[in-house]
Amino acid sequence: MRVASALILAPAAIAATWAGGGWFLVLIALAASLMAIEWGLMSAPAAPNRISVAVGVALLAAIFATFGGYVSLALVLLVFSAVAAALFARRMGVGAIDAAYGVLYLGWPLILIIWLRGTESGFGFVVLLFAVVWASDSLAYVVGNILKGPKLWPRFSPNKTWSGFFGGLAAGMIAGALSAWWLDLGAVTPLWGAMLGLAAAGATMAGDLWESALKRRYGVKDAGALIPGHGGLLDRVDGLMFAVVVVAGARVFLIATGQG
Repeated sequence: MRVASALILAPAAIAATWAGGGWFLVLIALAASLMAIEWGLMSAPAAPNRISVAVGVALLAAIFATFGGYVSLALVLLVFSAVAAALFARRMGVGAIDAAYGVLYLGWPLILIIWLRGTESGFGFVVLLFAVVWASDSLAYVVGNILKGPKLWPRFSPNKTWSGFFGGLAAGMIAGALSAWWLDLGAVTPLWGAMLGLAAAGATMAGDLWESALKRRYGVKDAGALIPGHGGLLDRVDGLMFAVVVVAGARVFLIATGQG
């Protein structure tokens, strides 16, 4: 089921990213809406619909501002929306900090991936991001199940192993190097791509562990049941949400140093 889901979702995500414009906006807006629903169900079971709407509206406001080229405004909106969501949640009698954190936790990656796609060679950098995340996540799962061994962080994620962790790092390096060789990424060489892939793969698995810790905190097994074999959308993109920070940071460095 995991493989079948990936074979459907991956081409759709790449196609919308390649098309850009309105198609990419629809992809991101749809993802934001679904994640907001999952966040409400997971973090505020006493008032899931209202918290989902509050978080979703905040995310969509930041998304449309970023898509219009107003990244600074989007960041300001995100902060004020987090405060507004917290006040609204407090009035509903549910966790104010959880609502505010949901806006910030989900909003940052959405802003960054839209900004990344809009830069020069943006399609290539987003594809590199996808390739590294999917490769590291998949190989970590496969290697961990085959080799097993000591647990990585048994308190929050009892199924993850050190063997899977190192398998994921290796996969991320390979995916980064191949992406830099195949795609138009400006000054990014295969060696540079391998190092970026290594850092992004590490962030991917950190994001996965962080999501596991959040689910333990809220007492749920999965963030949702949207994707067969994966759980919810948050379960599928938890690593990508951390990895996009690394790739966007590398892109900022390249722009700042005049390398594209």
